[in-house]
Amino acid sequence: NIYILWFGTFMIGVGSGEVLPFLSLFTETLGNFTKAEVNLYSGIAFSSTFLMTAIVSPIWGKLADRVGRKPMLIRAALGMAVVYTLTGFSTSVWVLIGLRFLMGFFNGYVSNANALVAKDTPKIYSGHALGIVVTGYTSGALIGPLLGGFLANIFGYRMPFFITGSIFFLLTFLTLIGVHEDKSTLATEKPTGKQPSALKSAKYPMMVFGLFITS
Repeated sequence: NIYILWFGTFMIGVGSGEVLPFLSLFTETLGNFTKAEVNLYSGIAFSSTFLMTAIVSPIWGKLADRVGRKPMLIRAALGMAVVYTLTGFSTSVWVLIGLRFLMGFFNGYVSNANALVAKDTPKIYSGHALGIVVTGYTSGALIGPLLGGFLANIFGYRMPFFITGSIFFLLTFLTLIGVHEDKSTLATEKPTGKQPSALKSAKYPMMVFGLFITS
């Protein structure tokens, strides 16, 4: 699980970061726009993914509690694979923006990977395991812009989307056959009464606040 989920979160980080260097340039090729229009449309295209992610994340999270994290991982990987591939075929700025919204809709691989590791790893090893998985996304986000700019410079603006889409299809297959989840820990009934604060169950709650502040 750790190796596949690390690879998955790494590729999500790469995919999220690689469009940074050329998204506005790619937008410019999709029509005869003024500078102000390019700024506006590329801004919408970039932010729309995160806006949609914020809207649908609670819904996917609630569903994951019922059906499991692995189905959500497969959903996210396959959805991103299809959307990234289609983005390479974008014919207008509105198609690009629509696909960026869809990208946010299917997002959620990283959060479900973290949740699965936290849920199924023995508590004595969970901190170490989560630390490994988190480095995947962080490393990918650092390398993504450099890799995206390099690929766009050599192959053009569309090829990075096709390459990333192909890798996400591979990730879908690896997640399907290689990730195993303990289904006995899934929620089988609605919680009753008021749920205790997550901070109260933390051994060092001030450390959590410290992480928020330093982040």
